[in-house]
Amino acid sequence: MRTGPLALTLGDPAGIGPEIIVGAWRALRETGPTFFVIGDAQAVASAPKATAGIVRAIGSPHDAATEFRDAIPVLDLPLRTPVVAGKPSAESAPAIIRWIETAVGLALAGTVRGVVTAPIAKAPLYEAGFKFPGHTEFLGELTAAARYDGARGPIMMLTAADLKVTLVTVHDPLASVSGKLTIAGIVNAGLVTAQALRHDFGIEHPRIAVSGLNPHAGEGGGIGREEIDIVAPAVRALVDLGVDATGPYPADSLFPAEKRSTYDAAVCLYHDQALIPVKMLDFWGGVNVTLGLPIIRTSPDHGTAFDIAGRGLARPDSLIAAIRLADEISRRRP
Repeated sequence: MRTGPLALTLGDPAGIGPEIIVGAWRALRETGPTFFVIGDAQAVASAPKATAGIVRAIGSPHDAATEFRDAIPVLDLPLRTPVVAGKPSAESAPAIIRWIETAVGLALAGTVRGVVTAPIAKAPLYEAGFKFPGHTEFLGELTAAARYDGARGPIMMLTAADLKVTLVTVHDPLASVSGKLTIAGIVNAGLVTAQALRHDFGIEHPRIAVSGLNPHAGEGGGIGREEIDIVAPAVRALVDLGVDATGPYPADSLFPAEKRSTYDAAVCLYHDQALIPVKMLDFWGGVNVTLGLPIIRTSPDHGTAFDIAGRGLARPDSLIAAIRLADEISRRRP
């Protein structure tokens, strides 16, 4: 079991991150788990529904436990320019990146037991020279040199209710997905998924279902050969490696309740194939988990919602679920 508080990065301060953090703290202040925010203290204090004295700057993560019940502990790494809710700016990008790097450094050092990230927007970061498709890939780079025993990620998992899905390709244009699928990539996703189900979710004998790419899983090659040439060989390789894996299955019949009861996680081949069923099943409670890294990282399964930022309308449900899941995983990991 890992120790220390959870580190929660602020995300894009112009989005709904500050207000859902306030909502999550209000929901968890009495019961925990304890977390502290890495970000701009003023941005949190200015969030809708934030009251006077709700934020307290701390000098160290170790101070979070004593402050958490009374105020939101914030490791204050301030922005250089003011924030306007709903209006993202590339000028905030260096601070956003620094907040993530700080959280990862603390997790690698063992000072915090996990990292929860509020949503970021890619476009302002790209304007500032950010070279990664998103959080997941950036976390993989930041932890690449750290020791990790087992199949290596980063692999994105989404959880909602009784459904867990992982992705082989993530932030890739749909037109490029087929060309990026490989036997090795699917095998690694399956190995990382099975490993996480055992170690992070306590499932002793995990069952993996692998999705096909084409309608009807290719119809025996009649409407695509990816299932024959790539996916089925990957499933056979996973079985040879001791994973209880089956497939490829047509994606349109993989997610009804009866089918979900036959597997513990589905390995999906592209972004929307995985995220649509998760969000249909539990839009407000979904959680994004990064698997196959030496640190624990979870995130709410939604974006920055600039269109409602600053209006007090954002629901903290997904962030609360992400904090609780990071806590649960940290209690299972050594």
